[in-house]
Amino acid sequence: MLRDIGYGILCFLSISTFMTVVSTEYQICINKTTPMLTDEQRLYMVLMNNYDSNTRPVFNASQPVNVTIGITLTQIFDVDEKNQVITTNIWLDQSWIDEKIKWDPKDYNGLTVLRMPCKSLWLPDIVTYNSAEDYTDGYMEALAMVSHDGSVFWPPIVKLRSTCFIDITYYPFDDQICKMKMGSWAYDGFQVDVFNSKKGIDLSNFVSNGEWELVGVKSVRNVITYTCCPEPFPDVTFMLHIRRRTLYYTYNVIIPCIMLSILTLLGFWMRPDSGEKVTLGLTVLLAFSVFMLLIADNMPATSNFVPLIGIYLTTVMSLTSVSVILAVVTSNINQRGFREVDVPRWFRKCVIGLGRVMCFQMIHLTNETPEDIQMIPLHIKGYTHTMKNTFSNDSGCSLIEYENGDCHPNNQNQQNQQNLKMTATQCNTREGNWELEEILRRLKILIDKDDEKDRVDFYSKRWIEAAEIIDRFFFIIFIIGTTLSSVLLLVVMPLIKSVSIEGEIPVL
Repeated sequence: MLRDIGYGILCFLSISTFMTVVSTEYQICINKTTPMLTDEQRLYMVLMNNYDSNTRPVFNASQPVNVTIGITLTQIFDVDEKNQVITTNIWLDQSWIDEKIKWDPKDYNGLTVLRMPCKSLWLPDIVTYNSAEDYTDGYMEALAMVSHDGSVFWPPIVKLRSTCFIDITYYPFDDQICKMKMGSWAYDGFQVDVFNSKKGIDLSNFVSNGEWELVGVKSVRNVITYTCCPEPFPDVTFMLHIRRRTLYYTYNVIIPCIMLSILTLLGFWMRPDSGEKVTLGLTVLLAFSVFMLLIADNMPATSNFVPLIGIYLTTVMSLTSVSVILAVVTSNINQRGFREVDVPRWFRKCVIGLGRVMCFQMIHLTNETPEDIQMIPLHIKGYTHTMKNTFSNDSGCSLIEYENGDCHPNNQNQQNQQNLKMTATQCNTREGNWELEEILRRLKILIDKDDEKDRVDFYSKRWIEAAEIIDRFFFIIFIIGTTLSSVLLLVVMPLIKSVSIEGEIPVL
């Protein structure tokens, strides 16, 4: 009984196998002879027969699917420094071997490559690890190019937004290294292994950006073991070395700042008594504050870095603030002459030393007393001597002649003595003596007032000259400080900057 059942089962299996072979051969024969189907249609129907797109296309489950990743960079749309995001347009080139899709081109009139919908095939779950997107849209449903040997090439177009660590230390002369880390998200390295292509990043279709210059590119394969899983997860990291174009910032930020710095220097050439030195300094300081606010709006709110342009603006703003303070000081020095006090000896020596160092031509500070004051004692001495010797008994007429220059005491001494003798009886009275004393007293008051006026003017000129010398000294100090800060921060620092990354990125 059991033997009969075994023979029956064997006969059934033999008949079913024969019918399957006959059916397959019949279908192939029908496909070859049916004129209604094209070669691509017949090939697609044969390839998709019993094809499952949900499983890896390898017959041996212990073998991984090797996926080669490369990108074709077409454009850099934007670099958002505040949010630290870079937006690029790329063609994500992916290729692998599908062992379930192979055919003989001779059976299909030499057809070697077939374009197929990507949904019909197994696709690697390649994602950007540092993407700034929400992963809801996915990749473009582009056709996959399948070759007769089983190789599949799938290049979807992707507008990629990825995070980029922005170092604004040398802004606006900064270089940035933006990375795009790509790999399989669910499969480990034993199931899907990723490699970088030979080209890495293709730039044959790249369109240059007006704000950023592409300096170099590089692709690196990494194998990382994460804490979640013991299996390794390989990835391919694409690095873009971009450099900011500085022409825009030079014309709109740097040149106006230099012009404002020049205005700050010109403030030292204004007269301290003009009253506009402080106003000019405050106006320039407000203009620098506006530039600082404009730059701060475009910078990320971080305390890790201070931009170079911010350091420069802070430096020139500090110099401008100090110039305002010094303008107040020099104005105060200039106004001290109206207090009718002389320049202190120690201060005058310091100012004279500064003036000689700067080759400043000094007139009043180097003189001990003014010329007018030097001549006043001689006049008084001549008056008193003459009055005692010649005009002691005169009624005042000879004094008037002496003031008018009609005669000179030394040359006409004898004539005056004769005139005095002739008029002695007329003028030698008490009333005449009183009139002479009153004239001498009034004359002395006028001489003292003129002397005081000359002395005050001399002190005032001394203070004014000291203020001018101090202004000239501060001008030299500020022009040296402004020049050094501008050259150091705007020329030297951008030239000596260094970009530190993992390995060197070759320059294009």
